[in-house]
Amino acid sequence: MILILLTDGIANGAIYLLAGIGMVLVFSVTRVVFVPFGDVAVFAALSLAAFEAGHLPPTVWMVALLAAIAVGLEVLRLGRAGDYRRIPAAVLGWGLLPALPCLAAWSLAGSQAPALLKVLCAILLVVPVAPLAARILLQPIADASSLVLLMAALVMHFLFAGLGLMFFGPEGHRTQALLDGTWDLGATFAVSMQTILMVGAAAVLGLMFFLFFEYTLVGKALRATAVNRVGARLVGVRPARTALMAYLCASLLAGLIGVLIAPITTLYYDSGFTIGLKAFVAAIIGGLTSYPLTALGAIAVGILESFGAFWSGALKDVIVFSVLIPVLLVRSYYAVHSEDEVEEINQ
Repeated sequence: MILILLTDGIANGAIYLLAGIGMVLVFSVTRVVFVPFGDVAVFAALSLAAFEAGHLPPTVWMVALLAAIAVGLEVLRLGRAGDYRRIPAAVLGWGLLPALPCLAAWSLAGSQAPALLKVLCAILLVVPVAPLAARILLQPIADASSLVLLMAALVMHFLFAGLGLMFFGPEGHRTQALLDGTWDLGATFAVSMQTILMVGAAAVLGLMFFLFFEYTLVGKALRATAVNRVGARLVGVRPARTALMAYLCASLLAGLIGVLIAPITTLYYDSGFTIGLKAFVAAIIGGLTSYPLTALGAIAVGILESFGAFWSGALKDVIVFSVLIPVLLVRSYYAVHSEDEVEEINQ
């Protein structure tokens, strides 16, 4: 029984690890606690369920709506600044590029395309969601205080939940397993291939993000912005572009999470809030800055959730969220106040 609970806990922890990486990445670059991270993951899962049912995913209309608003805002900003030469590029970047996965989804809906192609399209369909929503709601107040940004992120979550209810309805959905079968490790113990896929995907993606941050110019720009926004700006790094890249990476991770967890649990339009909160607990254990500590925190949250569900299914979420209290007490006791950071934030 302990091995089964540990296996489930590690599988859940692998999902929270990916979500925690996304939340730490967005917070370290933009100072935004990206509350709607789980909502984007749910959109990917529900889009895949729509593909399997032979329907066009309603996510297409949501992406089109967000893209139209973002293009309008960008054209209005450039028009007020008299910078008309950049308007075609803005229409291309904020309008036409997000439309590409929508066109792909349109061509795949109702077809007999391979399942892997539909999974890939469901992931790509949600990639523009976070950057577009951030352009509309967060970029205009990028220099506001962290509390204001947190409130804006909460508003974004409720907006996504409302759109999810309108487009997908209140019914829950579960998709087919990406990998069938089990791996027998004894006479009474076996691990499903879907669980192995979840853990393996988390390990591979974690390694890929490590290499991305260490050896690519974009990754180093993201790290520089996370360490010191003012210093990064002085050496030519544009915070708006690094923020856009952070939201793109977060959306990609959320899409992967959505298609990974959809076969093992029924997801509703508002299931993303719980996913985001548990990833937030892991990110808090890492101080919203440390990826290794966030990874350890995610595994701990997953195992605690698994054993908590075995002890009391009704209280498993309460047990996980209760971890926040001692973690916050310890972190606030050892926190070092830095005058430089305060001055930088106030600028």
